[in-house]
Amino acid sequence: MTEERIITAAVVTSGEKGDGPELPILLKISQDNGIQVDTVIGDSAYSGKENLKLKDKSDQNINIVAKLNPSITQGFRKDEDRFDYNKDADMFVCPAGHIAIRKARQGEKNVGKNQVDTYYFDVEKCKICSLKDSCYKTGAKTKSYSVSIKSSLHKGQMAFQQTEYCREKASHRYKIEAKNSELKNVHGYGRAISNGITNMQMQGALAIFTVNLKRILKLTT
Repeated sequence: MTEERIITAAVVTSGEKGDGPELPILLKISQDNGIQVDTVIGDSAYSGKENLKLKDKSDQNINIVAKLNPSITQGFRKDEDRFDYNKDADMFVCPAGHIAIRKARQGEKNVGKNQVDTYYFDVEKCKICSLKDSCYKTGAKTKSYSVSIKSSLHKGQMAFQQTEYCREKASHRYKIEAKNSELKNVHGYGRAISNGITNMQMQGALAIFTVNLKRILKLTT
């Protein structure tokens, strides 16, 4: 969505998917629609490593105004390109799409060593998963994923979050929540009227077309 509150792209996924990995698709659709993008404003779901790399790409050079999740500011995530953080559940999702069932914090504060957040997965699903050869050790009684030690990319984002530019841009994020509220509460997108991704895509397209038309009329009158 632009700062003028015109929706330029949307992607519909199943509920367990994280928002962050969809950013490249949303970005491409918006750019194909003629939108010039220099800054992306979003919540912590969009502060994943691959999205932060957009800043360093010569053909993009896009600032990501999205706060790092508190667990990530604790440190660097191993295999972070493969596991995605789901902010709504406050859990990580594995490459096969299974969400962690619980998490635990290990280590003590202020003892000269970073604490670690460990996320535990349902090992019974791991045993029959198609990706188990690269992700699960046969016979293991648990499957976990830990967060520790900050990367240089995350440190750079932490510094960027303190800039006046980032703070000013972040102040516009309320517009996104307001637009979500309009879609859900005024135009019925808070509840599916039929089953399936395809039907939700159609319902979303109609709702988005309606709110965009209303906004364009308001801006031009």
